[in-house]
Amino acid sequence: MPFRKNNKIGAKKFLSKPLDAQPICFKGYQGQKEQLKTIPNWQERVRNFIDELIQESTQNGKV
Repeated sequence: MPFRKNNKIGAKKFLSKPLDAQPICFKGYQGQKEQLKTIPNWQERVRNFIDELIQESTQNGKV
């Protein structure tokens, strides 16, 4: 059953922070895309890893 236009109840994302309008894109090694999709909640885990990577980089004075 499709949702009607302007449906206020439709699928909503429950994220701790709003998402940026522009995606972060990069090319992975062969086979990584398929393997990544099998991991539960992989997108949120990658977002958290990127935050940790940025914090680590700023603490080391590299940014």
